[in-house]
Amino acid sequence: MNLKPAWVPEEQMIKKTRLDQWMKSLGFSTYHSFYQASIERTDWFWREAEKAVGIQWKEPYEAALGQHSFMWPKWYKGGTLNIIETAVDKWAEKIETKHQPAIIWGNEAGEEKSWSFLHLQEKVNRYAAGFLKKGLQKGDVAIIYMPMLPETVAVMLAFAKIGVIFSPVFSGYGSEPLAVRIRASGATIVVTGHEMTRRGKTINMRECVADAIQKTDTVKTVIVHSSSDTDYKDDVRLNDLLKEQPIHETTYVTNEDPLMILYTSGTTGTPKGAVHTHAGFPVKAAFDAGLCMDVAKGDRLFWLTDMGWMMGPFLIFGGLLNGAAIVLYDGAPDYPDEQHIWSFIHQQKVTHFGLSPTFVRSAMQQHIAGIKMTHVKAIISTGEPWNEAPWQWLFNKIGQKNIPILNYSGGTEVSGGIVGSTLLRPIKPILFNAAILGMAADVYNETGQSVINEVGELVVKKPWVGMTYGFWKEPERYEDTYFKRFDGVWTHGDWVMQTEDGEFHITGRSDDVINTAGKRIGPAEIESILVGHPAVHEAAVIGVNDEVKGEALVCFIVTDSHAFEEAKLIQELSAHVGSHAGKALTPKEIHLISALPKTRNGKIVRRLLKGAYEQKPLPDLSSLENPDVFESISNDLKRKQRQE
Repeated sequence: MNLKPAWVPEEQMIKKTRLDQWMKSLGFSTYHSFYQASIERTDWFWREAEKAVGIQWKEPYEAALGQHSFMWPKWYKGGTLNIIETAVDKWAEKIETKHQPAIIWGNEAGEEKSWSFLHLQEKVNRYAAGFLKKGLQKGDVAIIYMPMLPETVAVMLAFAKIGVIFSPVFSGYGSEPLAVRIRASGATIVVTGHEMTRRGKTINMRECVADAIQKTDTVKTVIVHSSSDTDYKDDVRLNDLLKEQPIHETTYVTNEDPLMILYTSGTTGTPKGAVHTHAGFPVKAAFDAGLCMDVAKGDRLFWLTDMGWMMGPFLIFGGLLNGAAIVLYDGAPDYPDEQHIWSFIHQQKVTHFGLSPTFVRSAMQQHIAGIKMTHVKAIISTGEPWNEAPWQWLFNKIGQKNIPILNYSGGTEVSGGIVGSTLLRPIKPILFNAAILGMAADVYNETGQSVINEVGELVVKKPWVGMTYGFWKEPERYEDTYFKRFDGVWTHGDWVMQTEDGEFHITGRSDDVINTAGKRIGPAEIESILVGHPAVHEAAVIGVNDEVKGEALVCFIVTDSHAFEEAKLIQELSAHVGSHAGKALTPKEIHLISALPKTRNGKIVRRLLKGAYEQKPLPDLSSLENPDVFESISNDLKRKQRQE
């Protein structure tokens, strides 16, 4: 790709970055030489990395990386800690930082709130005392289904303090995806908001929880964040827990004790529960934020995200461990007006702004002017690949050609990035200018050979701090997902091209996971909702290119034998998906077909449906059980698209 650098760092700016200063202190003069050392001397590097972000240990570890297999590495063996002491207590107990903001919050109604590190510590300690009084103990699993609130952060940290494993769920999900995650985790407690507001409309979250619980059998307690009594007599009010005397005792854990479960979707089956530990996810997140994005003490880190997505917990640990304030926003970014989120960024003096290309594509269509990014040092992009036009719009119009855009890509199972953009090198539009330190990234062709200037599979060839500690209760599924494709190598599932200069261009997913508006969803989750409708016999879901969302859902439905009106049923099914999965996942199109294309062993071939929708040349159909069905679908799609 013959792209020219859009942003070139000045020498004086480079010298001020935490990365350059740290790199020089360890005796390295170039990013390339430091990167090579980081992947060749794994134990040394991750020992230095945890020191660089100031992790506090109760008992010191023997080695950063002991004897291990790549699939199941043992990090910081022998050490004990609780990450809350580094994320909160360290700053709350220092005179110079205790009154600095830890959380800054605002919503679409214009309400604002700020908590200092000292205030956050007190909230965490009171919630922790309340949870213990309710009988929770180390190893229990709690689902957190709440809007982006300061209280949501405090609940997560309070669970961590007492060793309860928490699993945040996207606040926009309907009852079915929520129930799936409750069942998969075996959670005994759900903490939820009573309601949330989007575009001025109130959404009852507690009713959604009630519906989900009816489909599960493990939940014993529901704790509700509400200013008044709820309609459910057995609920515990979160605010009542604040009446407890704050506890100061901390539950210390080893790095084999889970901190949280983050669910990420696959192409088939239930969502995968990526298990993360106290010195896994937080260390990787803090390292990437602090040393790669240059987030420092006193900065203000803002991500337009939800706690149910990986960047929510990343925001918490990446910000707080580095002594930065985390900035939360609850609501639609363009409500009540299209300037709202941009004004919020300026007013809250945000220094690092995380977004997705989908957000930028939407903003391009809006009438915004006079944007002030006075305090912003870097814009970070995650969630999906870029197109050049929106990247240039963001860089030129919003950033005024002065603010670097740091592309950043990894995943829920990674705890952060595999490839990214360092401030020490020039940045070209849409590309990643480096592999992240400590990440032995490469690109393999189908035979497992490393390739340059050729699209292939993104792989990682050595373990790193932050890699998921397996899938919750599914170790074999974890091994099959990442280590089956190439022996002894992590295969991430992205199609990538690496240049001879060490830059990366991500072109998309190599599996069927759909990325709509930065939210990854497995087709099986939407298909399950569709099949739950009495008129649906079978369903297949694909993601197709969409100018705003990046990818949108297109559903193919095989109906039962009952008579129906086609247009009415399509409208009904669309609303059915939106009500169960969340409005953000409402399908773009629904097509009624006679049968689904399947292989001879009964597997639905979604890639063929996607190819037919995109009018690609007819592929080899010899593996299909019913090739005539596929040809019929393809012809019908062509006819409909011509009519449109």
